[in-house]
Amino acid sequence: MPAIAPTELAQRLGSGLLSFPVTHFTRDLEFDETAYRDNVVRLGEYDVAGLFAAGGTGEFFSLTPGEVGAVVRAAVESAPAGTPILAPAGHGTAQAIGFARDAEAAGADGLLLFPPYLTEASTDGLVSHVRAVCASTSLGVVLYSRANAVYTAEALAELTDTCPNLIGFKDGVGDLESITRIHSRLGDRLIYIGGLPTAETFALPYLELGVTTYSSAIFNFLPEFALAFYAAVRAGDRATVRRWLDEVVLPYTAIRDRKAGYAVSIVKAGMELAGHPAGPVRPPLTDLDEHERAMLAEVVAVSRSVAA
Repeated sequence: MPAIAPTELAQRLGSGLLSFPVTHFTRDLEFDETAYRDNVVRLGEYDVAGLFAAGGTGEFFSLTPGEVGAVVRAAVESAPAGTPILAPAGHGTAQAIGFARDAEAAGADGLLLFPPYLTEASTDGLVSHVRAVCASTSLGVVLYSRANAVYTAEALAELTDTCPNLIGFKDGVGDLESITRIHSRLGDRLIYIGGLPTAETFALPYLELGVTTYSSAIFNFLPEFALAFYAAVRAGDRATVRRWLDEVVLPYTAIRDRKAGYAVSIVKAGMELAGHPAGPVRPPLTDLDEHERAMLAEVVAVSRSVAA
């Protein structure tokens, strides 16, 4: 059995800010475990409700299964006591089950189930996929709805009836009508996590729809700003949220949108600017150029002044 029961994990995840630590690489693109462990310790010292090891920002898509296991074990062993660690599961059903079992053996507290790799699937197929993964583990499972795996309210209702350890729904689509339907149908049966790139942009409207938390990539290198922003969202301080959106978040997203894949690359660039270098991104991603790094440095400087 996991150290944190699925129901308790759901309560914890829904009560605070979440984040996806980057995966540290050396200059020759090998996993830098020592640097990664140090970073998990650093992030865990903040008031964060959960860390997702080897997730999207952690370049799950570029890691071998063995590397995923190494990253998850490093996170579990390095995180301060009481910081939930969620591991990834993804690709095909058999592979996802393998990831789930490895994560449980490594001591992870939960799973984030990514969409199946490449292929499209019917709703019935997706339901069967999720059921199989949930049945393979006692860990609490959060679904990531995006790309080729978008879950309807009806599919989620069917899954929650048969998968007691399905605890959460992470939205990476941004369809507010769909979120409304899902929350209306399922209420508090699931926790709802904002999962769009730079989730701060959508935090206020999502909160009104019952999405109490989100995953913050910015937290990796601006943890104080990310936590202050989250607190303003939860307090309903619209004036502060809008000002920080204008001064920090939207300029940040303008850099992120300059090239495909920069949602990860910009975080690693921010880590270096903040004095916590995490190495380069792996292909097929590309790193920011020097001009873009200078632009990001200005955003970082503004964020430190506005949240002081």
